Amino acid sequence: MKLNFDTDKVSVTEFGVGLDEGDGQTFVSIPVDADVQAALREMVASTWHAMQRHDDGPTKYEPSEKHGGTEYLYLPLKDDLATVMQNLHNAANLPVNAGVLADPTAVFSYLARMTDDKGRRLTALRRATQFKGILKSKGRLVRMLDDSLRIVEDSVFKLDTDFDLLVDSANVHILRPSGFEFAGNLQDAILAAVPQNIGAVQRDLPFVDFSGIEEYASKHPRAARYLASIRSQKETKNIDKTALRALCKTNGVEVQVKNGKVTVADGHEMDFLEVLDRRRYQLELVKGSPERFRAGSRQRIGG
Repeated sequence: MKLNFDTDKVSVTEFGVGLDEGDGQTFVSIPVDADVQAALREMVASTWHAMQRHDDGPTKYEPSEKHGGTEYLYLPLKDDLATVMQNLHNAANLPVNAGVLADPTAVFSYLARMTDDKGRRLTALRRATQFKGILKSKGRLVRMLDDSLRIVEDSVFKLDTDFDLLVDSANVHILRPSGFEFAGNLQDAILAAVPQNIGAVQRDLPFVDFSGIEEYASKHPRAARYLASIRSQKETKNIDKTALRALCKTNGVEVQVKNGKVTVADGHEMDFLEVLDRRRYQLELVKGSPERFRAGSRQRIGG
């Protein structure tokens, strides 16, 4: 996958931070000098280089997957889960607040916004853990001044070597999934999207009663993630009612038919979602001894 941006021909570089203000997140711009701008461009280059080291190329981010610490994933910018990044990337101007770092406790991320010589834009973001971490040493840092060591009285911030993610006009390129989920406030977004996701899946499976699933998923983030994944896969339209009931029975998922609809038994909500998300299967390599398994990851093999 290519980056829709030329990292070697950057004409404008901006710096900013993300603030957690209790009732929401905001992003502001902070003026920086040429040296900081150069450091930010180096971070972007390092991030893209790290992504290219993944030989298999990127796979699409799915909320139900358990991703590694660093893993090259992508998510289309138009995806509902990319709303925060899309709004940030498309913002014409961020409000300028040069004094915001006087109280760094509210800073949850920092970012760079760049423009290349063709007018294309790139947004890069990093969770602010290390950026703020060195503040704990304030008053204990020293520097050489006038041939003597002096205590550093000012706040000192430390940039990382790369970013968690890059955003171009088409995709969010993700290097650290946990950083993307944190900055994108994904858990709250996925829980809030449960009714919409239920509605979309219900249209494909009108013979299933999803009322219990909706109530369960609205209170359990993992179930809400499975539901978001099931909707994004768009593979529920042609599911056969008889085949679904048979698969549930084979995999120990308790369902019954009430008023013509498949109803999931209490306590089996996650099990049913795992069936829909293609994560439950059974093997019988030893005749007469079937074995049931739950897939930690799901990837289609062949056609």
